[in-house]
Amino acid sequence: MFRIARLLARLAATLPLGLLTPLPAAAQDKPKQLVLVSFDGAGPSAMWQWSRDLARRSGAHFTYFLSCTMILDRDSGKSYKGPGMKAGRSNIGFAPDKQEAAARLGHIWNAVQEGNEIGSHTCGHFDGGKWSAAEWRSEFTAFRSVLENAWTTADAAGREPEGWREFVGTRIRGFRAPYLSESPGLLPALKAEGFTYDASGVTKGPQMPHRREGLVRFGLPLIPEGPKARPVIAMDYNLYVRHSGAKEDRAGAPAFEERAYAAFRAAFDTEYDGDRTPLQLGFHFTEMNGGAYWRALERIATEVCRKPDVACVTYSEAIRSLEENRKDGIINAGL
Repeated sequence: MFRIARLLARLAATLPLGLLTPLPAAAQDKPKQLVLVSFDGAGPSAMWQWSRDLARRSGAHFTYFLSCTMILDRDSGKSYKGPGMKAGRSNIGFAPDKQEAAARLGHIWNAVQEGNEIGSHTCGHFDGGKWSAAEWRSEFTAFRSVLENAWTTADAAGREPEGWREFVGTRIRGFRAPYLSESPGLLPALKAEGFTYDASGVTKGPQMPHRREGLVRFGLPLIPEGPKARPVIAMDYNLYVRHSGAKEDRAGAPAFEERAYAAFRAAFDTEYDGDRTPLQLGFHFTEMNGGAYWRALERIATEVCRKPDVACVTYSEAIRSLEENRKDGIINAGL
């Protein structure tokens, strides 16, 4: 009996708060509002810690689309070669040293134990818009190899958690393309590599995911933003480009934070008060404009994720929830 109680307690600890809390009677005729927060790149330890702390405080689960060069120091990265690139090249750099690489690995493992999800963002963050299926698969092979051997590469083999290689081989099933750039070869490569979903799309406003040839496809939505409510992809970098021309402007950070928060909150309220289509928000492990967009995320997550009829979930959790609870959840068509 006590064993069962402990098992249930452990299970509860890995579920986002919104999937556990019963709905009030007035809200039971509506599905829960799903919010999917994701991070691309997933590098510096300080930002891992910040995001994990936010997930715990807000009762959320996040999805991290990892670039594998983020867990390689520069010397070790010389063995990595992206499709059509010189060996040792990465568009987003490498970990500064083995100690930081090992620290990042620890965050990855702890994040997974806390109920968050790791997806693939390939390795060197190259534009694969013209890649063949074979080139995509070579990048996925490099990603998997780097992760499998990451603790040894970081001179931390004795700290490799039990189950790490099983996690790498069986539990990384989501993908987002760098620059959201896809090619005709991507879909067959994803299917051949065993991925279950692709989060590289862009949609006109929040839309339900679609299943195409067995792969669930998500799209980051265009949402109204700013005084003229012009549409922008719901992602920090796109806001950064709009607000400051992709140039750092710390003096303008308070205003940019307010604009980002207002756009996120309005997009949430529209879905929450309407059909409750899942809302996706994307971020990077970079404090653009003095961290304005991460602060906006902190505000929205703190406000909405603990609502009894809201669940801030990973992409895989969203797929399960939609399949189990909504007849209109995943449409069998092309995105």
